[in-house]
Amino acid sequence: MKRVALLGATGSIGSQALEIIGAHPELELVAAASGSQEIEGLAPLTQIGGDLTELLERAEPDVVLNAVVGFAGLPATFWALERGIDLALANKESLVAGGELATAAWREGGGRILPVDSEHSAAFQLLERRAPETVHSLVLTASGGPFRRRGRLDLSGVTPAEALAHPTWNMGPKITVDSATLMNKGLELIEAHFLFDLPYERIEVVVHPTSVVHALVRLRDGAALAHLGYPDMRVPISYALTYPDRAETPIEPLDLAAGVILEFSAPDEQAFPCLALARAAGEAGRTAPCVLNAANEVAVAAFLDGGLPFLGIPEVVEGTLNATDTVAARDLEELVAIDAEARKTAAALTRQLVH
Repeated sequence: MKRVALLGATGSIGSQALEIIGAHPELELVAAASGSQEIEGLAPLTQIGGDLTELLERAEPDVVLNAVVGFAGLPATFWALERGIDLALANKESLVAGGELATAAWREGGGRILPVDSEHSAAFQLLERRAPETVHSLVLTASGGPFRRRGRLDLSGVTPAEALAHPTWNMGPKITVDSATLMNKGLELIEAHFLFDLPYERIEVVVHPTSVVHALVRLRDGAALAHLGYPDMRVPISYALTYPDRAETPIEPLDLAAGVILEFSAPDEQAFPCLALARAAGEAGRTAPCVLNAANEVAVAAFLDGGLPFLGIPEVVEGTLNATDTVAARDLEELVAIDAEARKTAAALTRQLVH
């Protein structure tokens, strides 16, 4: 029996995780948390908001599925890593904003990070038990979102409703907007750097509209290995929760004879500058990724509220990065302070653009 604590139980990942847990008797949901929605009775221990580490202390889980949205997920990630408890990680911001500190805690705690993002789950499976010197590079795929055929000039009047109409994935609003701006792939690029200890120049992003190939690994002999499957988050969720076993899911095997389209292209970084901003922040290191993430969260929230234009999102992010000095954060408390300061800067820039 594996004791599971589910954080972010009412979101898209959380809802699908509940389906997976309910279908497998070897998984026991011992604790669940939500940001604001009522979940009383969902698990023996439940919590709405507040300090999630207190819930985890009481629950004593074997695995923590962190599906909290945004920077708020960092304390729970650090709690699991420091104690060597398996972390099923859907909160990519944990490694984006706190990558250096998180990986240090990971090394010290000695536990496992089991990625839940479809791309990182695929990369994890392709890279597991593979000698690092045999790996040439990693390729992450992006659907391109709903605007992949549009140029920059065609994006000025984009509405939140249009941005939320993702062509292949069913996700929460924040990550769906991030997909539309390509910031999601930028965040995943930084996450992959820390998860797999690969330099940024050896991580590539390509647009793959059908979302059938989730990641590829190029090897030093010229071969490339790919992970394929239908775009359904229940697959990586199940893999993370039941690892090292590969439990059965209700997802049909990929039907190649039905006609699978494997089309790839380079991302348009002029129309979607968030990807380049994320790569630059990752390469800059220190607290630049934390600032990037904070500014993006503020800008996306303002866009969803109807107060910031779509093209204002990268403008706020770039302005915040330019206005903020980066440092080497010593602990989580210092990261929290840097995140708060970046949000103030981003909010001020947002008000300037709105008015």
